[in-house]
Amino acid sequence: MPTDAPNEHLMDFAQLKRAIAAAGVTLWTWNVDSDKLTMDDAAFDLWGVPRSESVTFEDLSSHIHPADRDRVRAAFAATRGIVGPYEIDFRIVLHDEIRWISARGKGDDDGIRDGVVSGIFIDVTGRKQAEEGHELLAGEMSHRVKNLLAIASGLTAITSRSTSSTVEMAKELTQRLGALGRAHDLIRPIPGHEGKAALLGDLLTVLLAPYDDLGAFSGRIRVSVPRMGVGEASATTLAMVVHELATNSLKYGALSSPTGTLDVACALPDAEIVIVWTERGGPAVSAPVGAGGFGSKLVARSMTAQLGGSIDRQWLPEGVVVTIKIDKDRLAT
Repeated sequence: MPTDAPNEHLMDFAQLKRAIAAAGVTLWTWNVDSDKLTMDDAAFDLWGVPRSESVTFEDLSSHIHPADRDRVRAAFAATRGIVGPYEIDFRIVLHDEIRWISARGKGDDDGIRDGVVSGIFIDVTGRKQAEEGHELLAGEMSHRVKNLLAIASGLTAITSRSTSSTVEMAKELTQRLGALGRAHDLIRPIPGHEGKAALLGDLLTVLLAPYDDLGAFSGRIRVSVPRMGVGEASATTLAMVVHELATNSLKYGALSSPTGTLDVACALPDAEIVIVWTERGGPAVSAPVGAGGFGSKLVARSMTAQLGGSIDRQWLPEGVVVTIKIDKDRLAT
């Protein structure tokens, strides 16, 4: 019988190169004895180093993020002892940009020819950013669920103090939970909307209404702010900040006590808008130990990144005072 012809469907070398380039794969070899690395042009571009016939591992190490450098060195040094495929993800610093690189290869002496190990580099920055975003979202969702359970318990306690029958309590608690739902809707963006989301005073009133025994402006929660509009993006962030502060107050601060009061005031804006949140009449408070919980970190990050401002807390014997500063131009966005 005649010998079978070569498989015409197999990739030729040019097609293979195109496939590798399309996949974002870059190629390297490493001489474990001389510490010399040989890379293709795409790998040099990925690392941001000038093209050379060979570079040393130390040349590349200067681009590895300091927090990952020792771990990567140890991983490459251990490749001869690894049986089978291996993969290590690490960060590199290219100018002011941080990229995530995945180095992949096959360990064990069986994979070494003339002291040379081969492998690939892949830019996995997009995947890592997506993973970090998912972790942040999962943490935020877990935090919000825990807060909502604590709020429901606190609102039940508040309602029990202001009602005299189970029927009245059930009706008022239902109204409070409904108000909480409306306030919670403000903590997520509403796509497709343009212009101002609300007036600042109206926004604060809706957010704080579930916690007030008598209704905003007339009960133990007092809001006094000038008339100014809040944009969609800023309304979402500000709602999240106020929601976090109110939750903490209900759990630990003035709103947890029947004699506690909350004043939210803002003067006419200048270059920046300053909102002062003042709690009085609640239990004694003290500054938390450590860097604070997830909610505090999320609030601080949102204030800086999205509102161009800051949040500062003073733990006074009579109650906490929170100063919120917002860039005036950012509030309208």
